[in-house]
Amino acid sequence: MRNKLSITIITKNEEANIERCLNSVKWADEIVIIDSGSQDRTVQICQEFGAKVIETKWLGFGKTKKLAVDSAKYDWIFSIDADEEVTEELKVTIAEILSNPKKKAYSVKRKSYYLGKMINYCGWDKDYPLRLFNRKYGNFNEKIVHESVVTNGNKGRIEDVMLHYTYPTISSHIQKIDHYSRLGAEKIAGEKSSISKAYFRGIFKFMKMYFLQKGFLDGKVGFILSLNSAYGVFLKYLKLWEINRSK
Repeated sequence: MRNKLSITIITKNEEANIERCLNSVKWADEIVIIDSGSQDRTVQICQEFGAKVIETKWLGFGKTKKLAVDSAKYDWIFSIDADEEVTEELKVTIAEILSNPKKKAYSVKRKSYYLGKMINYCGWDKDYPLRLFNRKYGNFNEKIVHESVVTNGNKGRIEDVMLHYTYPTISSHIQKIDHYSRLGAEKIAGEKSSISKAYFRGIFKFMKMYFLQKGFLDGKVGFILSLNSAYGVFLKYLKLWEINRSK
């Protein structure tokens, strides 16, 4: 007999993604949604799937995901983002693990699309977020951005793939860069920064992704991803300089 599983998802205006995500996890014993003010059909779609929907103000990524875990009925949790999808192979592996867990938490191989193209390099090929875990041994930290699961149990790795549909357009990426760069700057407020530091940090990010991590093998899309990612780093340290200057 396998352990029961709760799926946890945080949402805000995800009607373009959420149905695909929910279809991929509808086999689970429970789906918990924490929605932070959606103004589209996200909540309605989740309710139609029979998910448990809790509406709350935005608490930051870490605290909101932690609330989802705390609101679940079962101890085994699979945390998934609205723009992700569990493959059939991963579904089978999760069921096998839950029947006889050898570890307390598992990282999952994630393959991502950017502008509709699967990215095989740029550093994205080494993406293993920790998503399946027993909450008795861990939970999300409370970081505003770049949150992660912290666990004191032994960990394993799943090679079956979870798909991630990131930015479908350049505009969607630029909008997210503006938001994330501000959060990132606030997170490291107090650290020294300058215009030149922002510039060289951005240059290094591009060189790392495009050359060292072989982003050039992803073609034109790899170049665009590397360039926009570098811009995000540049903007974060530029905003940090602005924050420090205002103080």
